[in-house]
Amino acid sequence: METAAAPARERKRQRQSEGGAVPSMTAVGGGEAQYVYLPIADALKAHGVRVCIFAAVSEIGAAFHSRGTDFTRTLRVSDQSRSTGISVTFFANDTALLPCVRSSGDVISLHNVKITSYHGEFFVTFDKKSSSFALFEGKASTESRPYQTSMKYHGSKHDDEILTNMRMWLMYPPPEGVGLKDLELQLRSVQSDLTFDLVCKVLHVYAAPSGEWIFYVWDGTDIPTTELQTCLNTEAFTPAPLHLEEVPLPREVLCTLPSIGTILRIFSNKFCKEITHLQRDIYWARFCNITCKQEFGIWKGTLPPSSRVRLLSDEDGSVVERLKMYESRVSTKVHRQPMAGLHKAFDFTDVKFKRAGYTTLMESLTDKRVTHKLKTLVRVVSAFPCQGSDLHSLLTSNKYCLRLTLEDPTARIHAYVCKDDLVRC
Repeated sequence: METAAAPARERKRQRQSEGGAVPSMTAVGGGEAQYVYLPIADALKAHGVRVCIFAAVSEIGAAFHSRGTDFTRTLRVSDQSRSTGISVTFFANDTALLPCVRSSGDVISLHNVKITSYHGEFFVTFDKKSSSFALFEGKASTESRPYQTSMKYHGSKHDDEILTNMRMWLMYPPPEGVGLKDLELQLRSVQSDLTFDLVCKVLHVYAAPSGEWIFYVWDGTDIPTTELQTCLNTEAFTPAPLHLEEVPLPREVLCTLPSIGTILRIFSNKFCKEITHLQRDIYWARFCNITCKQEFGIWKGTLPPSSRVRLLSDEDGSVVERLKMYESRVSTKVHRQPMAGLHKAFDFTDVKFKRAGYTTLMESLTDKRVTHKLKTLVRVVSAFPCQGSDLHSLLTSNKYCLRLTLEDPTARIHAYVCKDDLVRC
């Protein structure tokens, strides 16, 4: 029997060494597991072998149903050895079992994952039966306990030291580091032809007939006013709000948009995998390496070929910061006014109902009432007719009407001044 059993044990050991071996875990005194974490650059050399990795999360994918019975999510992680990172794909029977990363820049510990390749690109595969993970807060924390672990995860006594080193790298990265904090701007600080990162909420995605994708994004701030055009003819301007695209937004979509803060349209000629998730639900995202310019007096964002879109969780530090700023803004009447509008408007305006608060154009456009009276602070972009002789003709005729194009940070509209109102103006 010993002679018959020996070959069977030998075949079992051979199968383990070929596919199931775990060279990154050893046993120490007292039975405690000791994990050996490989830098990502070294792990890529161990193709097909199970390894352990300690890395920072740079991109967070959405959870969705795979082609089979599982749910899946993809993260991109990086470390000192490979700042460009590598993708990690997770599978689980329930979305609650997938990693729920609070913020990009958090740290993840991966045990017994396998390096594989597809079409020449390396990525990490997480096996729900044998792999495990733990998530830790990023550079701003000193907490050593993970905020989420998979059921099979077991840490070791050296994890705290590795976690501290990872946080130090995140706090003081080299110039070619993780790249989580490049030139990051809010909409209120946008400049023409400047490449920057934008953390924003994607409110709507539109597939234009021209083949372009249009992202409607918002961060709660007001974009700077554009330069006034030399041509005063109102026909040169887009009349309706948010209508740079060929087909206006349906009113049911328009009414879901925030009424305070600019909504910027970002145009892209290429499809990215994040679009599928952004069409299903509203996410915060980081648009990396985008540019903006003024077109027909309206700001327009563009995604060059080098740009990327990274989904963010609601607990991401950048997201929380922007939500706090917005909540602070809407809590007072003064801050609700356009931040990039006319300075000291009260010094040169004479209005009725001085006690009434200012309303944005978007608040009026989405109001359910047929007739909505409001007090607002806007900029006159153009007028039609615009020549003095034409205005005189309007005043002397029986029927006259002046059409103005008005804008504030939330919308651009046509306004009609008719009959006696024109005389009072």
